[in-house]
Formats: sequence, structure tokens, C-alpha cells
Amino acid sequence: MTSLDGKTVLLIVGGGIAAYKTHELIRLLKTRGCSVRVIMTRAAEEFVTPLSLASLSGDKVFTALFSLTDEVEMGHIQLSRAADLLVVAPATADLMAKMAHGLADDLASTALLATDKKVLIAPAMNVRMWRHSATQRNLATLRRDGIAVVGPNDGEMACGEFGPGRMAEPAEIVDAIAGLLKPPTLPLAGKKVLITAGPTREPIDPVRFISNHSSGKQGYAIARAAVALGAETILVSGPTSLPIPPGVQMMPVETATEMLETCEGELPADIAIFAAAVADWRIAQHSDEKIKKGKGNPPTLSLTENPDILKTVATRKADRPQIVVGFAAETGNVIKHAADKLTRKGCDLIVANDVSAESGVFGGDHNKVHLVSSSGIESWPDMSKDDVAHKLMEHLTVMLLSSQEAAR
Repeated sequence: MTSLDGKTVLLIVGGGIAAYKTHELIRLLKTRGCSVRVIMTRAAEEFVTPLSLASLSGDKVFTALFSLTDEVEMGHIQLSRAADLLVVAPATADLMAKMAHGLADDLASTALLATDKKVLIAPAMNVRMWRHSATQRNLATLRRDGIAVVGPNDGEMACGEFGPGRMAEPAEIVDAIAGLLKPPTLPLAGKKVLITAGPTREPIDPVRFISNHSSGKQGYAIARAAVALGAETILVSGPTSLPIPPGVQMMPVETATEMLETCEGELPADIAIFAAAVADWRIAQHSDEKIKKGKGNPPTLSLTENPDILKTVATRKADRPQIVVGFAAETGNVIKHAADKLTRKGCDLIVANDVSAESGVFGGDHNKVHLVSSSGIESWPDMSKDDVAHKLMEHLTVMLLSSQEAAR
């Protein structure tokens, strides 16, 4: 059992029936040597009392944002930053929405917005509220913002319904806390990871271009996961509306030719992951002036093939990355096309997925992928793009370190 001696958790208790579990959560944290300070929302006081939580934590419970005494003694900003970790349990749909949208209308939400520390949420709500598209959008936003999540579990609700929405048990939450507070392991420290993401744009004239529906979300999630493992991370990205992930060296490009040149300029690398949706063709001779609409037939656009970025890098002799990963975005026969691509491109792994309109992958927050390699096929269940990214980077880390160990 991991000791939490010397650590301090700021526990934010939301207003839900699961708030009764915070008594046991505080007791378990104290048993492991962790100090606990508590903020309660007004709704939380309908389920548990400040006195009971103060008695268990051995410290004052904070409830009011505009308390002059509290502001003099601590201040809501200092309160949020003095802890090693903020834990929201139960994290209600309302609290999750406030966090996702940066609202700060009470002490709990203000502390969460003011913190510079890690945050863990333990969602708890009715199963229909949990499955609602708004809650799932907020959850995806929080994950992208780096918020850690534990639960919810399946089970019977206080309302009598059954399904996902039960808050994780106190012991599970404590284990998640211990995992977040332990020193980070950085297995890719000193390694370089090159990632491409997003679409490319091939100009027709100064105002028109050929492109595709890629949002770049999966590639950006992979970049975040690579940074979390300690890698020097280079992200070569086509045009997207996504924020640059912290710790990532961003290399913006427009066309496939620019993307290839930029990738080649960043070699050597230990791992190269080509997640970008690169346009297969470009206009053979794009116009320097806007093409005007005429009275006759529309202009004929002559196309020529773009450079094959994945194959070019995978077949390099001198500075080929040790592991080269391609993506196969297909609308049918996903596994077969991915296996063919693996052979044709000369890469080590293909991440294949279905991007047909009904899959919701392009622009969505979830993905269902198949890993295709010479050793076989590994299919993963539907999961968030962030979870796919973390699992993929863990898989590639094992591949890289195992191959380097075998070479010694």
C-alpha cells in the first residue's frame, strides 16, 4: 500500500447522494498519512454536514466564497494551490459542466479554476444524466484539459435505475490518488517522437483548396500522450482549430509536400507516427489568381499524386526511425486494406479505423482501432481518442524499449 505521508489533498464535495462516501474516503486518506482539507458546495450540505467532514479531516471545512475571515486566513487561490492534488467527489453533472466551461460562481468552482495542480474527478449521477450527450462532451473536454477521471461504476442508483453512474468506491479513489501523486515514470525520456496530424490542404487557386474532414484530434492526443511519457515530441500538423498541446514542439504546415519536407528535417527520431490525413492528390498546376466562374463548362482540374510521406520515411536507409507507424482511415474492409498498406509502405505497424460517416470518427471524440503488424491483429474496443493515444504510446514504448534491449 502506497504511503501518502506529507501529501495534502483538497477534497471538493459535490451535491449528490454519493457524498456520504466521502466520510470513508477521508478516513482512508488519513490512514495513509495524507492531510485532507475540504470544500463543500451548498448542495453537498443537503447530504452531509460540514461538522462530520471537519471531524474526520481534523481541519476546518470551507463552504463560502465571500467569507472575509476565510479570505484573510487562506484565500481561495491559496487554498487551491496549497494542496498536492484536488479531488472532486462526487463530481456531479453540474460541477463537471462548470469545470468544462470555466465557470466560477462558488468556492468550489473558483478553486478549481484557480488551481495549478492536478485534478481528479469521481463522477456520480443518474445513468441518463451520465449518458447525455452534454455530459459526454464535457467529459471529453475535461480529459483533453488533463483532468484525471476515476469511475463511474455500473450499479443500482439511489433512484432505482441501473447502469453507469455510481461513484467509484473510496478505496478505488484512494488508489487513483496514490497513482497521481507518485513520482512520474518517464520511459521515453531522451527519446524523440515525430507525429503528424490533421488534414493537408492542396491549393486550387488563392482561395480554394482540396482537403478532407480530419480534425487532428487523434494526432494531437497522441502528442499529449508522448509528452506525458517524457518524449521530445515534434508535432507536424496541417490546419486545425486545436490548441497546441503543452510541451509539444509545433511545426505547422499546409500541403503534403511541406509536411514531408518538415518531417525529413526532423529526422532522426526514435518513433514516427503518421496520423495525418494527407491528401493523395494535388492540382498539377494551381492558379496564382482566383479562377472566375464562366458561362461555359467548369474548368478541368488536372491532378497529380502527392508524395507518399509514410513510405518515404519507412524506406529510408540512413535515418529511418526505429518504429514507423501509419494510420489507415478506411470506409470498408478495414483490416484487409490495413494489412495491404502495411506491406506496401514498409512500416512496422498500422493503426486502422473506420471513418465512414456513421462511425463519427472524423471530428468526434471516440475511436475504435485495430493494430495491424507482421505479428497479427489486435483490436481495441471503442474508447476516447485520449485513451487510444495513451494505450498506443504505451504499446509503442514497450516495442521500442524491447527492441533496443534485444539489440544490446
